[in-house]
Parts: sequence; C-alpha cells; structure tokens
Amino acid sequence: MTERFFAEKSYRQLLKNMIEVENLSKTFKVYHHRKGFFGSFVNLFSRKHRIVQAVDNVSFSIKRGEVVGYLGPNGAGKSTTIKMLTGILVPTSGRVSVNGYIPHRQRKENAKHIGVVFGQRSHLWFDLPVQESFELLQRIYRIPQTQYDQNVEMFDALLDIGAFFQTPVRQLSLGQRMRADLAAALLHNPEVLFLDEPTIGLDVVAKARIRQFIQQINAERQVTVVLTTHDLDDVEKLCKRVILIDKARLCFDGELAALRRLLSTERILSVDYAETYSDISIPKAHVTYREGNRVQYRFAPEEVSTADLIGAILQKFKIVDISVQEPDIEELIKTVYEDNTALEQKFTETDTLDLTNRNT
Repeated sequence: MTERFFAEKSYRQLLKNMIEVENLSKTFKVYHHRKGFFGSFVNLFSRKHRIVQAVDNVSFSIKRGEVVGYLGPNGAGKSTTIKMLTGILVPTSGRVSVNGYIPHRQRKENAKHIGVVFGQRSHLWFDLPVQESFELLQRIYRIPQTQYDQNVEMFDALLDIGAFFQTPVRQLSLGQRMRADLAAALLHNPEVLFLDEPTIGLDVVAKARIRQFIQQINAERQVTVVLTTHDLDDVEKLCKRVILIDKARLCFDGELAALRRLLSTERILSVDYAETYSDISIPKAHVTYREGNRVQYRFAPEEVSTADLIGAILQKFKIVDISVQEPDIEELIKTVYEDNTALEQKFTETDTLDLTNRNT
C-alpha cells in the first residue's frame, strides 16, 4: 500500500501539466415556469425548458507552478469551469484532469490536493474563532501536527493572522477574513489553488498584502494558481499568462504581453516641456491631452517608431521629462469582450496562435 502511494505521488509530480482541459462543455436546462394554479398543475406533467450553453468546447492546459488569470465578463462561464475543475459539477462532454485526477470521479482525492478561496464566501465557521476553524480543517484533512504548526507559523509571519487568531470569524473585517480564508485554503499544502475574486472589496494595503502572499507561496512551494477576477491590477501584478473566456467560448490564451502586442495599435507619449509652446504638433502623432507644459501624444508604432518620434521632439523643443506608456490593460480586455472578431483577425494576420487549440 505504501509503495503504491509513493508510486502514484511520483507519477503526479512528473506530470508536465497540472491542469488539462480538452473540449470541455457544460449545458444546463432552464425550465419555464407557468403562472397560476392551472399553470402549476400543468408543470407537474409537462415542463418547457431551454438549453443554456455555459461552457462551449474549451481547451487549455496549465503547467505546474504557473499563475494564470482566467478572465471573462459576468456569465461568460468562468465559475462553471472552476466548479468542473474542483469536482463540484460534472462536465456534459470533454475531458478534464487536475494533478492526474478526474475531479468529478475522484472528488476526495482531488480535494486533498487543491485549495479554493471564494471572495464572497468563507469556508470558515462563522461562530468559531479562527484558531478552532483551523483545527477543524486540520482534522478534516488529517494534517500532521508538525506540518500544521509550521504552516500556521508561516502564515502568521506573512499575513499576521495571529492578531485575530482568537476572534470569531463573524467579527473579522473583510480584509482579515480574506487573509484567514487564504491561510485556511493552504493549511494542507495543496498543489493547486483556485482563487475567485480574492481581493474584492479590499483596500489598497490589504490587496498588496494578499498579492505579495500569493507571489511568495507560488515561488516557494510552486503552487499552481488559477485566478478569476475583475480587478485587472491583480492580473498585471500576478499573472504572466491570461485565458479569456466570453459567451462560453475561449477567445484568448497566451501571455499578457502578447495580448498587448496583438491589440494595442497605439502608444501614448507623455512630454513635460521646459517652456510653453504655441505649436506643439508633431508629424504622425496627434495631441490627446494638454495642461500647462504637459502634453500627451498618441501614435501608431507601425507608422513611426518611438525613437524617431522622440528625436523629432528633441529637435524642435526643450523638454524636462518624457515617457512612453502602453495602453491600459482594462481597455484591451474591454476590446476583446466587445469584439472577439477583431482578436480573431489579429490571430489570423500574425499567424502566431491557433484559436481552437493554442496548447503546446
């Protein structure tokens, strides 16, 4: 039995991809309810329904130790995908594997190796102090005392949970509860961490602390992190790779920098002039903002290089400072959501990614 356990553990550790999703689909029946007494009677024998496609033929893989942003507008299919990855929902079709386990068939085994944090729901016991909730989780996951003590000490150092360890969960602030939830999800040393809106409603300091904690856990323990969020600051600070889903279908899978290159056709050049000039026009760039001696230009790199544009400015004007800005990530994501066809055309033009299967 012991040899088999270590053989299975070694096999899982050798897996190149921690998560594999292939042609995954999920549909739901939504029933139409007839009103009135007679309608309720008819509902007992005949009910009309429609089929809702929540996830439609989605494929991707995530390597061990990756931090990936899984993004999409409300109703796109993010939560449904996460529920299939955690074993809560059974796929209608397709294949899904997490750390070598099939989540909906091997729920207990899968649960031992994953951690889940839902920003709007706590998996701690509201009437119990944080410490007693942790001790209950220790018994549920059968965590050895040495491992439990080491993890609590580490989480206290990183998240300062000792300050509210004896406080009932219902009396915690939102930031304190999120820190406690994160620590609780990692008590049993999971290899995969699913985070659903982990910084929702938090102030700037609390967000920074949680992001730093996620980065450190990923670096030290090689925990694979799947992050679903609407806070794009989380994405920029934590994720090199993003997967975008919209209307149940995958519309982008790649590095955040690649998304910028594909969709950002313009750059912003900010200039602080040393003097006030009446004519600040520059060929192949147009002014989008001016206040005092500060001016912003928008330009297309395909028409003029950044170096040539800066050179033209230095020839004509005296400057104090100059900087180039990439387009805001929020604008790029919004572009994808509003017009997937534009992104598909970019893929076709550059011939760098296959829309139906981008996994190597």
